[in-house]
Amino acid sequence: MFFALLILENVYTRKVRTLLTGFTIAVTIMTVVAMGILTHSLRETAVSILRTGTADFTIAQEHVTDVLNSSIDQNDLQVIQQDPDVKSAVGILVEPWRLDDDHPFFLRIGMAPEDTEPFGVTLVVGRLYAADSSNELILGYRAARDLDKRVGDRLVVGNVDYEVVGIYSTGQVFGDAASMMSLVGLQAQVRKPGTITLAFVQVAEGADIEAVRARIEAALPQLATIRTESDFGRVDRNLELLKAANTGVSALALVIGAANVLNMMSLSVFERTREFGVLRSVGWSRIRILIYVLAEAFIVTLAGAAAGVALGFGVVHFLQDVPTLRGVFTPTFSSDVFTRALSITFGMAIIGALYPALRAALLRPLTAIRHE
Repeated sequence: MFFALLILENVYTRKVRTLLTGFTIAVTIMTVVAMGILTHSLRETAVSILRTGTADFTIAQEHVTDVLNSSIDQNDLQVIQQDPDVKSAVGILVEPWRLDDDHPFFLRIGMAPEDTEPFGVTLVVGRLYAADSSNELILGYRAARDLDKRVGDRLVVGNVDYEVVGIYSTGQVFGDAASMMSLVGLQAQVRKPGTITLAFVQVAEGADIEAVRARIEAALPQLATIRTESDFGRVDRNLELLKAANTGVSALALVIGAANVLNMMSLSVFERTREFGVLRSVGWSRIRILIYVLAEAFIVTLAGAAAGVALGFGVVHFLQDVPTLRGVFTPTFSSDVFTRALSITFGMAIIGALYPALRAALLRPLTAIRHE
């Protein structure tokens, strides 16, 4: 008990230095947490678009800057459909539209009405749009609820006055917060005839999914198949760059935090050289001195990290209201983000305090006591 109180007292008696070091650590951890949540959430948003529907895997153009910039010729879809192990291949055109400030990323999904069932669309109420319609759409139940729309209401999207003819459900958040309409109608509106954004493939029962993927990529090398989250980097370079930036920020945070802990603990050990000499002379072991110094560093670092996590949550809340991220950034609090922050925190403490702690532990008692 005395040992723990002595550690706390040493931290408390150097208030300004402790607060400044804790503040620096808090800012670095805040950056790690906010950047981690932002990266993970944007990735989840993009992946959820690819997972809309009940397909075994998704096909997109390879190496685009944004998955929604993917462009697939509808003739390629026919090649995919001819594979003997492909049960269905649904092509869709995805076009985002800014409805208003509260809905800056409203998705329009163009799809042939006969493809809605294999895609996984369940009509809740109303009917499907006509195949050649240019002014009919169905709304996901989340979008209908959010926009307060019912069957028979009107909705202006993309400068077109649509009639809401049905409400649907897909079981996917982004799908249920979007709208669906005639594929040819949307292609005409956005001037992309014969073009789709993504293809969703279901294989026949018992077929080897990986073999089907390999055959499709061999026949159409400009396309990439996506089945797992790890495949996502093949079709969206922006998020891969963001992920790399997140790793760089974490590494930089570790270096900055460790440097500050090293500075604080080095000064502390230098100022208390005589104290360590006295402690060694009254019987404290080198290990106890080592733990004594490291514990002080851990207390300051953990306190700063706790404040940094709280600040990180505040930054994430602020980012939700940034106009360019609204509707795209829905915070997903992954345990990986906090595990990384905790790892960096311990790394800061150990790397920053190890040298001063070893120096204090290795001091010769008589030499330390004579120190001025």
